[in-house]
Amino acid sequence: MSITSPHPRDTRGPSSASHRLLTKVPEIIAFFWITKVATTAMGETASDCLNGVLGPAIAVPLMLIGLVWALRRQFRADRYDAWTYWAVVVMVAIFGTSAADALHVGLGVAYLDVTMLYAVILAAVFYAWYRTEGTLSIHSIYTKRREAFYWATVLATFALGTATGDMTATTLHLGYFDSGLLFIGLIAIPALAYRYFGMNEVLAFWMAYVLTRPLGASFADWMAVEKSRGGLGIGTGGASLILGAVVLLAIWRLARTRMDVRDDDPDGVVVPVPPAAPDGGRAEHGVLGERDPDAAQA
Repeated sequence: MSITSPHPRDTRGPSSASHRLLTKVPEIIAFFWITKVATTAMGETASDCLNGVLGPAIAVPLMLIGLVWALRRQFRADRYDAWTYWAVVVMVAIFGTSAADALHVGLGVAYLDVTMLYAVILAAVFYAWYRTEGTLSIHSIYTKRREAFYWATVLATFALGTATGDMTATTLHLGYFDSGLLFIGLIAIPALAYRYFGMNEVLAFWMAYVLTRPLGASFADWMAVEKSRGGLGIGTGGASLILGAVVLLAIWRLARTRMDVRDDDPDGVVVPVPPAAPDGGRAEHGVLGERDPDAAQA
C-alpha cells in the first residue's frame, strides 16, 4: 500500500482559532507498513514463547507491565519519537496476542466467537471515538483523549487480528502459510479500492491496519510451528529472535532517517482547531464518508 500524506505548513501565528500541533504518530509511508507487519509477526511468536517458558501466570502480568510502561512513556512524550512509539506497538502486539489466545486456550471459546467478540469491541471503540471527537483520522491526534482512543483502537485491532488469523488457520483449516497468502490478497483490497475507486482514506487505512495483524501473525506461526504442521520448525524462540532483529533494524532506520516525521520543527506546526460540533465532538470531515485532507492516503 502506497502511503503519502501532504501537510502544508501553516505559517500563521497562534490565535484563538489555532492550535500548536506536536505530532504523536508517524507519517504513514510505505516503510510504516513494513515495520507494522514485522511487529505483528514478532508479537505473535514472542507472546507464545513467553507463555511457554514462563507460563501465563507470570508471562501475562509481565506483558501488561511492559505495555503500561511503554504507554506511559508515549503519553508523557510531547511529540512523535520512533523508539517510544514503536515500543508501544511491540508491547501491544505481544499483549494483544495473549489477550486473544486467553479466551480460546484458557476458557475454550471458539476462535470464530473470539473474532466476533473483538470485532464488536473494535466497532464500539470506533463509535465512541467518532461520537466524542467527530473524526477517526490518525493525523488529528493532538490531544490526550484522542491519543487514548487511538491506542485503544490499536489494542483492539491486534486482538481481533490475532483471533482472525488463528480462525482461518485452524478452524477453516487453511494452515498458517495459506492464511498468510489469503491476508496478502485481502490487504490489497483497501489499497486498490482507495487508489482506483475513491475509497475513503480513513476507512482504507483502518481496514489495512486490522489486516496487518493476521498477515504478520500467520507467517510468524508458519515460521515457528513444526514441519509436520506445514511450518519451518524454527520454534517460537528462534522466530522471535529473527523477527525481533528485523523490528529493531526497522525502528533504527526510522529513528535515524526520520523519514516518517511530518515536520522537524521542534516548535511544532500551527494548525486550525475545528469548531465544536453540536454533539460535543469536532466538526471535521472525511470520517467514513467524506474525504479527509488530514487522513493517511492509502
